Amino acid sequence: MEIEKKFLIKRLPTNLGSYPHTHIKQGYISTSPVIRIRQLGDNFILTIKGKGLLEREEYELNITKDQFQQLSEKVEGTVIDKTRYYIPYENYTIELDLFHGHYQDLQVAEVEFETLDDAHAFMPPEWFGEDVTHDVNYQNSTLSQKKE
Repeated sequence: MEIEKKFLIKRLPTNLGSYPHTHIKQGYISTSPVIRIRQLGDNFILTIKGKGLLEREEYELNITKDQFQQLSEKVEGTVIDKTRYYIPYENYTIELDLFHGHYQDLQVAEVEFETLDDAHAFMPPEWFGEDVTHDVNYQNSTLSQKKE
């Protein structure tokens, strides 16, 4: 089970370059149900996600580079290209995504939680903007299907 909140960013945190980060490319073979392939650095992952926004089932399977390349031919829509920064905050890790290409001005932070109570009690840092957890327009699967 994945429990995650998503926020827009008012301003980037200071010393952003000092945090660990990685380049991500991901595409969607299907958006209903969500079937995603992702290249995360040198790792390749196939993900299936259930319905939901704040809380949903998620299954991940490591795949080979060759499998990733074969599945890439089946991707619908735009491949999402972004850099993800991992920023410690209280007992959590903020995953800050800075998008490239068509969405180069988009900056979104995600925070995962162990329980729904934790998610509801979360107080974001002051550099976070609007909570867009329940706005499907900010799901990567939706972004991948928008026309350029």
